[in-house]
Amino acid sequence: MKLHELKPAEGSTSARRRVGRGLGSGMGKTATRGTKGQHARTGGGTHPGFEGGQLPLYRRLPKRGFKNVLAKEYAVVNVETLNRFDDNAVVDPAALVEAGILKNVLDGVRILGNGELTKALTVRAQGFTKGAQQKIEAAGGKVEVI
Repeated sequence: MKLHELKPAEGSTSARRRVGRGLGSGMGKTATRGTKGQHARTGGGTHPGFEGGQLPLYRRLPKRGFKNVLAKEYAVVNVETLNRFDDNAVVDPAALVEAGILKNVLDGVRILGNGELTKALTVRAQGFTKGAQQKIEAAGGKVEVI
């Protein structure tokens, strides 16, 4: 058997049902929706999770925790990742996106202290951990909070 000889098993596929295309088709007029009622109407039917009036599962289950809608979500970068940049380079959120390290800056960039830094860099970001700040300065670089 070759790739161009492949085809679905016989009887496994059937033609798409074209409803509302005239009385002679057997699926015209009401387009298989029946006469009157909720499901016959445009936009009829119920929302996802509707259980026929019974209290839905998502309302029966207990709620836990708290979601702060004002919380800022930072994109995180480890110190060892900054070794990709040249010596004495200025590393800011735009440079991280350009280098392909980050796809999205979100609400800002936070530098974490995982790994070692071997180059002296000027790093500009919204936040730094103490460990990251120490490692950048120990390598001869500068830390600037935006």
